[in-house]
Amino acid sequence: MTKTMKVLPRDAERALLLGRVWLPGVGPAVIAVRQGKAIDVSQSHPLSALLLNEAEPAKALAAAAAKGRDLGPIAAIIDNSEEPRRDEAKPFLLAPVDLQAIKACGVTFAASLLERVIEERTKGDPRAADAIRNKLMGELGVDLAAIKPGSEPARKAKEMLLGRGLWSQYLEVGIGPDAEVFTKAQPMSALGHGARIGVHPASLWSNPEPEVVLVVDARGRLVGATLGNDVNLRDFEGRSALLLGRGKDNNGSCAIGPFIRLIDGSFGIEDVRKADLALEIAGTDGFRLEAGSSMSKISRDPLDLIAQTMGNTHQYPDGMVLFTGTMFAPTKDRDRPGEGFTHKPGDRVAISSEKLGTLANTVHHADRIAPWDFGVIALMRNLATRQLLPH
Repeated sequence: MTKTMKVLPRDAERALLLGRVWLPGVGPAVIAVRQGKAIDVSQSHPLSALLLNEAEPAKALAAAAAKGRDLGPIAAIIDNSEEPRRDEAKPFLLAPVDLQAIKACGVTFAASLLERVIEERTKGDPRAADAIRNKLMGELGVDLAAIKPGSEPARKAKEMLLGRGLWSQYLEVGIGPDAEVFTKAQPMSALGHGARIGVHPASLWSNPEPEVVLVVDARGRLVGATLGNDVNLRDFEGRSALLLGRGKDNNGSCAIGPFIRLIDGSFGIEDVRKADLALEIAGTDGFRLEAGSSMSKISRDPLDLIAQTMGNTHQYPDGMVLFTGTMFAPTKDRDRPGEGFTHKPGDRVAISSEKLGTLANTVHHADRIAPWDFGVIALMRNLATRQLLPH
C-alpha cells in the first residue's frame, strides 16, 4: 500500500469522505473524495458545517459530488500537504471542519486516568513520575477499568479512596457521573493532515493524544467521525488543573483529519465503538515509539459523551466536533531513565485507524510554525468575494 493510500481509509472506495483543501489564489474549498478524485462541492456547500447540518448529510454530499468540480487526483493533494516540503502554489489539505465548535472530553480511559493523577501529584515534574506511578499502582487497590462511571461501585470506590487520602479531581471525572468536557480550540484554528503542529516552547513534558473525533450536527446527531491529535502539555496541566486551557490551546495544538467519514450504510456508531487506533512517533534523533489504543476500552459510550456535551443546557448551532479522549499516555523513556516521553521538534506523529485513514503531522514549537491568521472574519470575506455566502 502506498503512502498516499494509507492516508485514506482502507475501504475508501465505499466511504463517503468530506474534506477541505486550500486552493491557491482562491481560498478554502469543501471537497468530496470520490473514486480517487477530489471533487469541489463549494458551489452548493461552501462550508463543511453547512453540509453536515443538512437533514441527510450523506445524501447531500453524494448529490453535491455528482455535480461538483473535479480538482484532480486526491493523491496529488495528499502528497502536497506535508510541511515543510509543501508547495504553497498547489492545493493542500486543511482540517475538514470550519465553523464547528471544537470540544473535547478527557479522562475517558483507565490508563490515561492514572497518568492524569500522576501529573497532578508530580506537579508537572517528569522526573518524579516513575516513582509516583509505581507507588500509586501499589496503593490504589482497585481496578479502575472495571468501574462504570457514575455507578454505585464507583461511589463506593470514591469513599474508599477518600478515606485513604488518594482521591483526585481526575478520579472525579474518570469514575464520577459527570464527564470532563472542555473547549479544545477555537473554530477555524485546527490544522489538517501534513501541517506542522505546535508545542509551547516553555513545555518540557508534552505528548500527542491520538483520538477518535465525533462529528455532531446542531441537533446533537452523530453524522460522522474523523481522527484528531489533542496535543497536550503534561507539565502545564500537572502544575494546576486551572492551566488546562494554556496546556491545551496553543498555536497548532489541534490537528483534525484527514477527512470526515460520514455515517452511512458502510459506517456507523458500532464502527466508532470498535475502532482501533495505531500511533507511531519517529524523531529526528532516531527515537521511535509505536502504540495502540481501542475505543472498545473507553469508560463512557460515545453517545453519552455527546449527550453530556450538548443538550438543553448547551447548544452549538453550527454543530461541533468532539474529541473522545485517549488511553495513550507514553511512559517510554526518551532521554533519561524515569523521565518518560516528551516531544522534540521534528517528531513525526502518525495516527491511523482502518476506517478513518491516517492523520500525520510534524511537531515544532508553537512560536516557530505559521501563525493562525485565517479566522471566521477572513473566511466570511473570502466567501463574499467568491459570491458563496450561504443565504
